[in-house]
Amino acid sequence: MPDSPPKTLPESVGPISGGLSEKGGKSTAPKATAPKVAAASLIGTTIEYYDFAVYGTASALVLGPAFFPSGNATVSSLAAFLTFTAAFLSRPLGVVLFGTIGDRLGRRRALVASLMLMGVATAGVGLLPTYESAGLLAPVLLVTLRLLQGVSMGGEWGGAVLLAAEHAPPGRRALYAAVPNVGPSLGFLLSSAVILPTLHYAGRDGFAEGAWRIPFLLSTVLVVIGLWVRSTVSESPLFTAQQRTRTPASRFPLGTLVTRHPRRLLLGIGAAIGGSAVYYLTIVYSLSYGPKELGIPQNTMLTAASIGAGAGILLTLPVARLADRIGRRPVMLAGAAGSVLWAVPMYASLDTRDGVVITGAYTVGLLLLALMFSPAAAFLAELFPGPLRYSGASTTFILANTLGGGLAPLTATWLHSHWDSPLVLGFYTGGLCLVSLLCLLALPETRDVDFDT
Repeated sequence: MPDSPPKTLPESVGPISGGLSEKGGKSTAPKATAPKVAAASLIGTTIEYYDFAVYGTASALVLGPAFFPSGNATVSSLAAFLTFTAAFLSRPLGVVLFGTIGDRLGRRRALVASLMLMGVATAGVGLLPTYESAGLLAPVLLVTLRLLQGVSMGGEWGGAVLLAAEHAPPGRRALYAAVPNVGPSLGFLLSSAVILPTLHYAGRDGFAEGAWRIPFLLSTVLVVIGLWVRSTVSESPLFTAQQRTRTPASRFPLGTLVTRHPRRLLLGIGAAIGGSAVYYLTIVYSLSYGPKELGIPQNTMLTAASIGAGAGILLTLPVARLADRIGRRPVMLAGAAGSVLWAVPMYASLDTRDGVVITGAYTVGLLLLALMFSPAAAFLAELFPGPLRYSGASTTFILANTLGGGLAPLTATWLHSHWDSPLVLGFYTGGLCLVSLLCLLALPETRDVDFDT
């Protein structure tokens, strides 16, 4: 029956061979395997989000004039953010491609392929000619590489989460699944650690003239490290056992997902949409909005976002451990409700133009985001049965990211052109967080779901 809840076995019933049960089942993998796999998932996700964060920051700083020259600064910024959004629009293709690979051929193969694609696309951006030297070919190539980055991202998150979660010891699934969720904030911090010194030593003019390429090209080193680490980890024992004992996954898992679990799919997207808006408006859009519209120094905005992201990282794993103990929904509901209330004050802090006030407001906002985001990895995966789990987790998260995050900078730029106040960002973000709150209320608790089903 479509959207029927996943089965939960009695505590006395163990998992199938090699599987992982939340209630007493044991993994056949060595104890040392789970932490290693979680680390490998984190490394890859960090690299992928580093690449994405580098582009987001560069688009806020220099890519508009370099690839989309215009006499109007707003038009130039819109074009750069539209290219940023294009990568989100291609993510569903990545879900189809890597979801099919992950559900049919294995999580590890999908993750290695997605990381390799991201590395090639990001290095390519760093080597592109600008509009001044190549004309229209430059923005066309930029958009093409951004589309490839989006395809890669479409397969990354779901696979990283599942590989970690399906290796997790009993009772710690949310904790292990949340390890890759540190990746987005860690990737942003890593990008800031590269961009800030580059800006400092090259200066704004030097950065615009060519030093912006450095962060993109440095990603090749990170990708090589990530590929090496991922190639050394084992496949999910649950997936391996599933392949031995069950009928192979659907030839088109996403189609099966849509026809059999439409309600759960839509509610899962809604549950994650608010957190995506908070992350991308804070980490990407405000880095452009603050300096250009309010005259806030660029370093002030980067520092505020970096400190907030760092605080979120510190809270991610303790929050996940709490979700293992009391359930996913109570923690996520608290984060969504808090974000609804805090969204307007957080972005209103920009009007003060005070670095300390902005940093404090962003830190609270990103701590509330951790409450929503940390348990979401396990929660979204647990909504769907094993043969569709890669496609299900990826589809819900990626579509939420596309609608709530990918469109956010573009929508915010348009909103600002009509209402000249940062308060509009708060109302927009708060509205999406309210959607998440309502969707979470409509979904069941999943902490005791048996991953073997």
